[in-house]
Amino acid sequence: MACRVTIWHWRGSLSGKSLKAVVESLIFVHDHPLSLDRLALILEEYERADIRLALDDLVEEYGAGERGIILAQVAGGYQLRSRPEHADYIRRLTKSKGVKFSQSALETLAIIAYRQPVTRAEIEYLRGVDSGGVLKTLLEKKLLRILGKKDVPGKPLIYGTSREFLELFSLKDLNALPTLKEIQELAPPDPFADQPELPLDPVEP
Repeated sequence: MACRVTIWHWRGSLSGKSLKAVVESLIFVHDHPLSLDRLALILEEYERADIRLALDDLVEEYGAGERGIILAQVAGGYQLRSRPEHADYIRRLTKSKGVKFSQSALETLAIIAYRQPVTRAEIEYLRGVDSGGVLKTLLEKKLLRILGKKDVPGKPLIYGTSREFLELFSLKDLNALPTLKEIQELAPPDPFADQPELPLDPVEP
């Protein structure tokens, strides 16, 4: 991070500086998405409305230009990210194959994302198999968080998705999750959907 940050012992007022440039610098050096609330606390000499306007301007500028990065709204904050269409080129640089999930992990994540808060028993009822190992792995990867305990006999733990989940899937918030209709539209068409059903009974000669 040291190569990305230049710290000057500046004792003067920031009033003469461009607010938009200051906001851009803060977002650039921070490892996680910065929320408007956090920026307003840091930039206490500026009005909240002016900070929001600066953010809106930056989002528009990064989106309209031909830059390799965009300013995205992720996990309740703002973060500079590479363009999704450049992912293959970036993987060549980092030698990374991207994040891969097992089918069981994806099923569990989907159930929790859409039905949270949810208990392990509810997850296993929907999946039909034991999910303890998958839950442990997803918790270790910080994609899930424990929200508390359900007020029923046994006090089972309640699970929900984390901020890291939103960051990984580039979601502004849980409302940005695709709807069932959108998911179905992404699925490839069934080549046999329009074919008539075959008779189950043997045909008389």
